[in-house]
This record gives sequence, structure tokens and C-alpha cells, in this order.
Amino acid sequence: MNKFNLTFLAFLIFFNFAQSQNQEIEQHERKSGHTNISKFRQLKQELPTPNNQHTASGAPGHEYTQQRVDYIMNITIDDDTQKLYGDEVITYHNNSKDYLEYLWVQLDQNMRAPDSKTPDVKETTMNRSFSSPNTFTKTHLKKNFDGGFHLDYVKDVNDKPVSYFINSTMMRINLNKPLAPGERYVFKIKWWYNINNYIVDRGRSGYEHFPKDGNNLYVIAQFFPRLAVYDNVDGWQNMQFWGRSEFALEFGNYTVNITVPDDHILNATGVLQNTKEVLNKEQYKRFESAKKAFDNPVMIVNQEEAEKAEKGRSKKTKTWRFYAENVRDIGIATSRKFIWDAMAVDINGKTVMAYSLYPKEGNPLWEEHSTRVVANTLKVYSKYTFDYPYHKAISVHARRQGMEYPQICWNFGRPKEDGTYSDRVKNGMIGVVTHEIGHNFFPMIVNSDERQWTWMDEGLNSFVEIQAEYEYDPNFNSRGLPKDIVRYMSMDQDRLSPIMTQGDHVYNFGPNAYSKPAAGLTMLRNTIMGHELFDHAFRTYSKRWMFKHPTPADFFRTMEDASGMDLDWFWRGWFYTTDYNDVGIKEVKKYFLTDQPTEKAITDIKKFGMNLDEFKDKLLYFASEEEIGDPSKAKMASDFAMLNNHVNSLSIDEKNRLKEDTPNYFYEVTFEKPGGLVLPLIVELTYEDGTKLRKQFPAEIWSKHDDQVKRIFASSKQITNFVVDPDLETADIDITNNSWPKKVEKTQFDQFKEKLKH
Repeated sequence: MNKFNLTFLAFLIFFNFAQSQNQEIEQHERKSGHTNISKFRQLKQELPTPNNQHTASGAPGHEYTQQRVDYIMNITIDDDTQKLYGDEVITYHNNSKDYLEYLWVQLDQNMRAPDSKTPDVKETTMNRSFSSPNTFTKTHLKKNFDGGFHLDYVKDVNDKPVSYFINSTMMRINLNKPLAPGERYVFKIKWWYNINNYIVDRGRSGYEHFPKDGNNLYVIAQFFPRLAVYDNVDGWQNMQFWGRSEFALEFGNYTVNITVPDDHILNATGVLQNTKEVLNKEQYKRFESAKKAFDNPVMIVNQEEAEKAEKGRSKKTKTWRFYAENVRDIGIATSRKFIWDAMAVDINGKTVMAYSLYPKEGNPLWEEHSTRVVANTLKVYSKYTFDYPYHKAISVHARRQGMEYPQICWNFGRPKEDGTYSDRVKNGMIGVVTHEIGHNFFPMIVNSDERQWTWMDEGLNSFVEIQAEYEYDPNFNSRGLPKDIVRYMSMDQDRLSPIMTQGDHVYNFGPNAYSKPAAGLTMLRNTIMGHELFDHAFRTYSKRWMFKHPTPADFFRTMEDASGMDLDWFWRGWFYTTDYNDVGIKEVKKYFLTDQPTEKAITDIKKFGMNLDEFKDKLLYFASEEEIGDPSKAKMASDFAMLNNHVNSLSIDEKNRLKEDTPNYFYEVTFEKPGGLVLPLIVELTYEDGTKLRKQFPAEIWSKHDDQVKRIFASSKQITNFVVDPDLETADIDITNNSWPKKVEKTQFDQFKEKLKH
């Protein structure tokens, strides 16, 4: 048969196949149409339309604006009554192009007010089996804590009463006239509230009482009426605070004077303005020397001094003065129990101070690790995002707390009374310090809306936390890797929520907001994008949105814009659905090359009315193990004269482009995908000589075959084993179907019988 006839035959086969396929498609379309349900369709419907504030590239646009709020505050903490008193002057800057008829102020402490609805939104059930006296007392006899803001006044700059209306944790300030673009509004609030014992009444802040020495340790936050965010995405962010989903806040400058007992040690957000006044001479000397201590922490207030202060009860007071520029919030920690150590951190030539405040109950664990972990976290996060812009970061020891504010956070991890601690306690403490210090980057600087999108701070932060933990301890058992999220993604779908769900309405809040986003970003970096592309895109997002309000779309779009990768399929599956990943090996067929026509080849040739004799010594065929009979008698590809003649007829350039090894074994592997997610397909081959080869196919391999796909693996050596996702990179929830030959898992009964034999 000449070249023309061979070409015509190939065309005829293709034409008939294509025609039959088109007829099937036409018949199907006539029966029922369908919309584009491809998992690789663009993420157009899910994302908001870009505009000149939030652009299609994911960057802030040339018309981007955001409001600013400045505060001047005087705060007094009464240690005898555990009350906080405050007054503030608020200056609200309307940088938007809108006229504002009113302002919304957040009153987060009202979550604890006697008339709070927060306790009423939680389901309660009757446990009739048992109830300890302690449980019964707490549940049915305990009076609710008398929390919430008590407002003494709300006045304007001329001390005239301002009209306002309180709706639970939100207060509307009614303006006499709309606040025009570019204008500012100044008003005053005076208030007080009872500080909660967060060990007893729980909460993100409050105080811990130490019965043995009678002292209190205060970690104070959400302690002042503060402005809600107004932007062009949601208008006013005035969702109620139910206690879980955190905060949306504007940046501004804070002048804060905090009065506490004279024998307290205190620190807070901002630059301490009167260090010489609040520290004694020796402490001030150590404070200054710490600025040059880049290797090891320096004790500013040592344990001996803290234990001495514990025994006193000064009736005098002392005022600590702070100024914080361009922050979104403020936190305070104060106690006469505090030990204070510090070390300097070099962030690309700029010195940043790492501080820790802790009672003696935290030692020796805190003295050994806390400030060093703070320093490591600042360095690693700066490498992955941007240089830390503030002058300090503080880790405060609080018994049950892990909570973050600009430049300051509280962290748990307490040794036993004899000072001993387990690896679990140590690693828990290192992990929480890393995580909460990391929040200085997300959301304290990259200022996302925590009330709506918890994952934008917790998930991104948890991802970078993993990198920092490994740099502090290469053997650290970090959480948030793809393998860690398998159990969660295997749960009953009725108990799962997409990541893109407002935090108050999420089942399994921790995995949904922390672990699953972190695992997804880990997959993006390690498996889908690669380190170089991912790191550049992640830094681009972080730098673009420093001191601004990003949305989920800004993150998704920036990651694609800066990497040149279409990741819409990933965002849709991982963030917008509760689909899971499950890929397995359905079937493996082994083929050999032969010059003898197989039954299938004979059938196909006769189907088109061709003469089989015309193909003699002109074609090669693939035969399965069943068709060829005894595989040991199969000829090697290099033994076929017609193949050798063809290779020898090639030009030198064409020969140079050929592989060195001629494949002799051909494996058709059918991969099935019971799971709904699409992710890269990672396959590891093991050869008869024990060597291995890994091949990764892009997620797009599933674009036209969502349930299963076939791939041919041609090899000069026999393949003895195929494994899908050998390193558990893709959160595959069922690995029992990941191997060929299939691994036989021994049952517990089989294991029991083997024990009996021994």
C-alpha cells in the first residue's frame, strides 16, 4: 500500500469516527441543552465586577479610597474593682466620594451586656445521663456576667449632646447634616465597663486572677467604642458581633494614656512616650541595652523584681503614654506580676524590638522560647510578605488565650507548678506565639474584613505560620498541611461549609477557617504553582494591600495576575464548594509491540473494506498480555526490522531528537476520580530494578474527562508498581485505591491472628 492509501485510510477512520461523534452530539443537544458546568470555567459569576477601586488585576485602583479614624484616649484600669474607665475624642475622616448621613460605632463589649442576644443564638440540649455539681451550678445557677458598655455621654466637639441609637453591639451616630467628601467629624465618648474574668466567663480579653498571691493579669482589648469600616464594597460593615467572627477596622493614629497601679508593668500598641518615668533607672538601662541585643534576650524586668512586686499593693497610680501611628486597633497588657524581656531583630537593616511579658508561672518555658519565637516570626513573615513596618511586637502570656492586636498579642502555654512541661505544651506555645505574632501581617496590616471572611486572615496566616515554625524547628509538627485536612474533608457533607461562608454560620470553624485554607495554599505552593511563582504572587498581594482593605477577589485575582496561571478551577473547588479529592487507579493494562495483526486490528481493517495483506510488513501493532499469550516470547521493539529501517532513514537532526532508550513495555492506566475536586494527578512508577520515576499531570487533565482518564506509560523497563499521590500532597481522602497492584490492608482480625502465631 502506498503512502497515499495509508493516509487515506487514516483519514477515513478519523472521518467516520468524527462523523459518528458529531451525530451523537447533535442528537443529544436536540434532546436537552445544558449550561457550562465545567469545573474549569472562568470564575466570572462568583467574583464581583472589577472597578476603579478594586481592579481586574487584583490591585487597588486609581480611585481607591478608605476612611481614617484618629483617637485620643484616657484609660484607667481599677485593679480593686476590675473596672475600666475611658474617655475618647474621635476624629473621623471621610476620604470617600460619598455623603454620609450617619456613622456606625462598634460596641463589642455589649456582647456581654445583660440584654445581649448572643447566648440566645446557641442551641442548648438536655444531658439527662449525668451532671456534676460544678456543671449543674455553672449551667443553671450562675448569674450572667454584668458586662457591656455604660455610656456616660456622647458629645460633639462643642460638648453638645449627639443623637445616637444603640442596636446591640452597634451604635449609630446621627449626624445633623451629611458628612461631605473630604470633611471630618469630631465627637467625644465617655464610658466604663466591668472587666470580665476570662477564665470564668471566657472571652477574647479580660483578666486572670491568681489566688495564691491575689494578683490579676489583664489583657485588655475591644475596650473602647471604635468606628466601623465604610467602603465601596459593602458600605458600612455593621454586622453584629456575636463573639466568633472578628473585626473590620479603619487605620488611624492613636494617642493613649493608660493609668494603672504604680507597681504594674504595662505595654500596649504604640511607641511608649515616657519610658524614663515608668521604669526605674536600672530597668531603663536594660531597656536601652536590649536595642543592641540581636543574639539573646535581655531582661528589662527580671523574675526577682516581678516576685517582689507581687507582694506589694501600691495605692499610687502611674500613667503610661503611647502614640501609635497608622494602626487599626490597640491592645493593652498590665500586671504587677510581669517579667519583661526583649531582643533586637534585624529586618533588612531596620531594628525591630521583640518583647515578651509573662508571670513567673510561665517560666522556664517563656524565658527560653517566647521572645526568640517572636524574632523568628518577624524575620520569616517579612521574607514571605514585606518588611515588618512597626517598631515592636509583643507576646503576652495569658493562660487560655490566643488573640492578636497590632504589635501585641496574648498566648497560652503554661508549665506545671514545678516548672516542667511536655513537648506538647512547648510546641503548642511555640505554635500559638508564631500564629498570633503573624497576625501583625494578616490582618493588622493587610487589613481584610474578618467579620465576613475569617479565612483571609486566619487561613493566610496559618499558611505562613507553617513556614516560620519549620525555620524555628525543622522537626516541628506543624498543622495545616494537606494530609491534615483529610479527616475534615471526609466528614458528612451536612456538617461542612465552603470556605467562602461568613464565619458565624460555619460548622467546624477551626478546620474551615484555618486548616483548609492553609492546606490549599500549601498545595498551590508545593504542587500546583511551584515556590518561585507562588512566592512572587503572594508577596505581590501582600505588598499591594498593605494598610488597605482587600477582598477575596483581590487575593484570587492577584495570585493569577502575578503568576500567569489560570487558577479559577482551584478557587472554585477548594473555596466555593465542599467537594473532596479522591483519585485512584481503576485498571492497568500491559501491552507489547508486535508485527502480527491482533484480532482488534483485523476487525478494524475489515470494517473499512481494506485488504489485510496490503499491510503485511508495513505496520506494527500493540497487543495486550492476553492477546500475545506468553509475554516472555514477546520481541523487543529494537528487534523489528521495519522500525530499525525507519529509524536509519531519518536525518541526523531527527535522530538526535529521539530518546536513547526504545520502549518495550506499554501500560495503559485508567485513573478514576470518585471525588468532585480537580487537582493535579501525581503518579510514581517503580521499575523492576527498584528505581522510581515521578510524573505530575496538570489539573487540566480532567477538563474533558471528569470521572476517569487514561494515560499510556511507555518504558524500556518493566513497571512493577504505580502509586497516585505518594507523598499525600493533594488531600486525597481515600488512599486505598491509590496503588497498583492494590495494597492489601490487613484487618484487625488478621493482625490478631498473626500475634497468636508468635
